[in-house]
Amino acid sequence: MHDAPGIFYTAFQLIIRLEPELVEIVLLSLKVSISAVIIATFISIPLGTVLGAYTFRGRDFITGILNALMGLPPVVVGLALYLLLSRSGPWGDLELLFTSTAMVIAQCILITPIISSLTQQTIEDLFKQHKLQFRALGAPTRLTLLPLLKDAKTSLFTSILAGFGRASAEVGAVLIVGGNINHVTRVMTTTIALETSKGNLELAMALGIILLAISFTITSLMIVIRKSQSV
Repeated sequence: MHDAPGIFYTAFQLIIRLEPELVEIVLLSLKVSISAVIIATFISIPLGTVLGAYTFRGRDFITGILNALMGLPPVVVGLALYLLLSRSGPWGDLELLFTSTAMVIAQCILITPIISSLTQQTIEDLFKQHKLQFRALGAPTRLTLLPLLKDAKTSLFTSILAGFGRASAEVGAVLIVGGNINHVTRVMTTTIALETSKGNLELAMALGIILLAISFTITSLMIVIRKSQSV
């Protein structure tokens, strides 16, 4: 029988003391998630901008694919990536399976559709709002993209934060392709699952508290950004 107050007390002590194992797991988690978000942002912002500002053949198809991928189960992504990166897979020679790089790829696949779709919606709404003004000025669409992006910077930052929140909370895909190897691919979410099953609730709770703090920080930032945008 576990003593709940004692578990919370020990968990906070681990955080306050900056337990080396705890710090290592948190830093690796942040490294993986931030790397995935940076890569996804460089893919998603241009893609979402083009989809939001231009009308072309296949646009609706691409939009539909992105919307469908937003609800893609993480374990499916993990399984598909596992098959691609395994020794018998087409990318097996890269030897990326059970590495942090594989985890970055998995998270990137999961959050790219989210940031892309949110960017597309933002740019599309702004383009419709300023369409008559652009026509009056005779400005071609390609010259309107930069002003639109500047106008949408707060919304785009919110989209990126949403992607980071999704990445940092991911467990299924990173567990499959990372293997949850100690000191190599063990991140917060996978460690919480492992340590809970082992009965080491103090470490699991400490990581859970940190994960909640990160989630709360992201949510607070999004609220602040939205309020500043509406002022």
